[in-house]
Amino acid sequence: MAERDAELRFADDLLLFLAPRHRSGLVRIAADGTSTLGHVVESLGVPLPEVGTLTVDGVPVAPAHRLSDGESVDVAAVPRPQRPRSARFVLDVHLGTLARRLRLLGVDTAYANDRDDDALIEQANAEGRVLLTKDRRLLCRRKLRSGGYVRGARADAQLRDVLDRFAPPLAPWTRCPACNGTLAAASLAEVAALLRPGTRRTYHEFARCADCGRAYWRGAHSSRLEAIVNSATAIVAASASLGRDELRSVHVGQD
Repeated sequence: MAERDAELRFADDLLLFLAPRHRSGLVRIAADGTSTLGHVVESLGVPLPEVGTLTVDGVPVAPAHRLSDGESVDVAAVPRPQRPRSARFVLDVHLGTLARRLRLLGVDTAYANDRDDDALIEQANAEGRVLLTKDRRLLCRRKLRSGGYVRGARADAQLRDVLDRFAPPLAPWTRCPACNGTLAAASLAEVAALLRPGTRRTYHEFARCADCGRAYWRGAHSSRLEAIVNSATAIVAASASLGRDELRSVHVGQD
């Protein structure tokens, strides 16, 4: 290692953010004595909301620490389960299916398909929500108070990742998947005008959104939704009670 090089070792969970040439997890850079450690980490592609403890020569430091010649840095991933102040979320425009699934589980989830980055950050900060996104540059914005990168290309994997990371309290069937409003039991008479004749004859238990007025019932897709709810409940229970390595073994092969 050159005299002015600093050495950074990244946890395995952070390797996906690094450039291919750094995927070993070991990065050596020339420290300029003025850049903060947080700036250096993000300049390598790793958003600070994904980082746990930063350790320099065995001593925990803050992201404001100024990296110096010859220092050895360990960059840990954020621990799981992570406990935000409030398990309320706002999702970026690319995560609509994930938003509907979180709402199905009763998780307070704000989502609109026309929000730009500034609006998302403003809403997250104003309402005390965690901003979930697949845009690492958005997570690096200094104004953002709380955020998380969503791993996985498909909704099933994304949901597992969010539940594993945050282990939010679940209350299935209590929120409107369309608008995030709260659901309340409704009689057939109250929702009859919203239903087709076959639905009115076949089903007898209904719920209605207090905000948008949509009606819900356990229809043809209920078995698939029940499977999502049951799987989610198991993931959150496992996240709360098992170590991370044990949790991975539970879900291996499910993708």
